[in-house]
Amino acid sequence: QMAPAILTGFLPLCMCLLLTPGFAEAGKLLVVPMDGSHWFTMRPVVEKLAHKGHEVVLVIPEVNWYLGSSFNLTVKTYSTSYTLENLNSEFQKFSDFHWKTQPRSLLHMLLNPSNKAFDYLFSHCKSLFEDTKLVKYLKESSFDAVFLDPFDMCGLIVAKYLSLPSVVFTRGVFCHYLEESTQCPIALSYVPRDFSGFSDVMTFGQRLWNHIRHLEERLFCHYFFKNVLEIASEILQTTVTASDLFSQISIWLLRRDFVLNYPKPVMPNMVFIGGINCAEAKPLSK
Repeated sequence: QMAPAILTGFLPLCMCLLLTPGFAEAGKLLVVPMDGSHWFTMRPVVEKLAHKGHEVVLVIPEVNWYLGSSFNLTVKTYSTSYTLENLNSEFQKFSDFHWKTQPRSLLHMLLNPSNKAFDYLFSHCKSLFEDTKLVKYLKESSFDAVFLDPFDMCGLIVAKYLSLPSVVFTRGVFCHYLEESTQCPIALSYVPRDFSGFSDVMTFGQRLWNHIRHLEERLFCHYFFKNVLEIASEILQTTVTASDLFSQISIWLLRRDFVLNYPKPVMPNMVFIGGINCAEAKPLSK
């Protein structure tokens, strides 16, 4: 039991040393981010990596909300099949629906008709691979790793296509894929599933419902990712599941902490960096 604990503490130390000038040669990093609020948290890390001397290449769709707002980075763009007006319109419908209706369960959220905005976000990866010039550049650039947000799965597809190690930067993953892909035990008796509203002290009935919620995830989650998995299968020319993509991840940088999330079993390649969710502090006004 001591070995995993030692490794869990040793892995972040190794990463810190690798990111410190003088301990390692600068690497070449391909960054495949997720748009929106996800990028607000990821951007300072990416810019810090560039500041440390790493060669960073950011690959983004031309149609985006905030991804162009970065500096000192090489940015490669590709066209999309949708316009910014399309994206804004569908996301407005999604936002309006969820402000008015609190999700009763993960199933209610996953199968909701207001989720068309996510189909747009998932489809841009197909556009990336239709840009043959960009794909040729990625193949020939000899990147050391892919740094990515896994929500839209595009970074996972790119990493698998290029056979590169992947470092994931996320607060969590929809459904059961985090535990399944990392081979962590799913402690359903004391760790409540998302949207259940339960605490870690559950009655027998609540534990039973927690198991049912997990069963719902296994039965229905693939419908939410259906379009992007079809795209991944087309790109990789083989049938691909979500577990196939998530299980290849080398390091999980998880923006969470057991102060806010219930303790659960973790693996040595899962590193908790909860404080990075916070916005950069500003001086108090006089």
